[in-house]
Amino acid sequence: MKNICRIIIKFLFKIASLIMYRPKIQGKENLPKNTAAIICPNHVHALDSAVIIANSKRKIYTLAKEELFKNKFLCFIANLFGIFPVKRDKTAIESVKISLKLLKNNELLMIFPEGTRNGMLKKIKPKDGAVKLAIKANVPIIPVGIRGDFKLFKKVNINIGKPIDYSKHKKDINNKELIDELTKELMDIIVKLRK
Repeated sequence: MKNICRIIIKFLFKIASLIMYRPKIQGKENLPKNTAAIICPNHVHALDSAVIIANSKRKIYTLAKEELFKNKFLCFIANLFGIFPVKRDKTAIESVKISLKLLKNNELLMIFPEGTRNGMLKKIKPKDGAVKLAIKANVPIIPVGIRGDFKLFKKVNINIGKPIDYSKHKKDINNKELIDELTKELMDIIVKLRK
């Protein structure tokens, strides 16, 4: 029953998103068909993750701030779509465990390195969690650039980049300076994909 609900709601949202935001998606071939990866888009709107999820053939799991789960309807939708809560003020060890388990099971996981909407514009330092997870789980990161303001009937562009391999950095996971540098490089690639 849960799977049927998810398929119906995903289909309805896909139709709605096509009408309301006319998403133009490039680079779909860069998404792995049956192996694990971390999808890292820039974060411009509350619905950007939903548009990506609705227009993907594969199920994509994602993290969301814990506050969203106070709303019963949003909580229901989150459970259907594999969205799980993250506590911003703590290290969120449980979220890391769940993320690693998903990746080990060859799932797709979406993480926003900005940590908040329009983090780049606010000049907030990007979070290094995605890069650390990619190294720890030995999976690639798929950078995604989103351009558009999500106003009704205005086109949203989603550009999916080529996978970034972090396997050679297995021994460097505790090198904070290098992880920060890799995170900055990731954000630079995401910015280029927005153009």
